[in-house]
Amino acid sequence: MLQVNEYFEGKVKSIALNNQEGRFTVGVLDIGEYTFSTSQAEEMSVVTGSMQVLLDGDPAYRTFHQGQSFNVPAASEFQVKVEVQTAYLCRYFD
Repeated sequence: MLQVNEYFEGKVKSIALNNQEGRFTVGVLDIGEYTFSTSQAEEMSVVTGSMQVLLDGDPAYRTFHQGQSFNVPAASEFQVKVEVQTAYLCRYFD
């Protein structure tokens, strides 16, 4: 079953999928700045566009472009700046 989620007044939208390979979301981010929190560890991959990411404990933002990924530890927050509409794929880990 697919689950549709909407955040930040509709500027971030995702579709969740659970299957035999794991739990995933695929989504889009509109131009803006966002703070996300996660209870599970996750790997986020940029499908198209780019995003600047500030992970907990990092001293500065890092930019990730199409085809690049980054890992977010469980029970943490991260900040994202998006200057062009961007699509992502996120995989969650237990």
